[in-house]
Amino acid sequence: QVQLVESGGGLVQPGGSLRLSCAASGIIFSMYGMGWYRQAPGKQRELVAVITSGGTTNYVDSVKGRFTISRDNAKNTVYLQMNSLKPEDTAVYYCNAYHLDIGYWGQGTQVTVSS
Repeated sequence: QVQLVESGGGLVQPGGSLRLSCAASGIIFSMYGMGWYRQAPGKQRELVAVITSGGTTNYVDSVKGRFTISRDNAKNTVYLQMNSLKPEDTAVYYCNAYHLDIGYWGQGTQVTVSS
């Protein structure tokens, strides 16, 4: 049984930081690419950042220079360090694991950026 469990969301003021974590089980984690997506109310889910099984990273333009994705294969965990947060970063953030045509999703964690 595959599980992706996100944590680390919450309420933060503009300019603040949060670190999201996604712990995976039931998969050979090192073989999977990992991604963070987000969905704001009334908007489509969008890819925020991705890290391949080999460690290559990519980001949506709106978070470049502010967010950092990383992975710890020993802990089966992927992270998203979010700095200089803006109100427009407010969304539910989802973890995704992918390998070839297989994909799994976490349940999401809410991030709210507000003063």
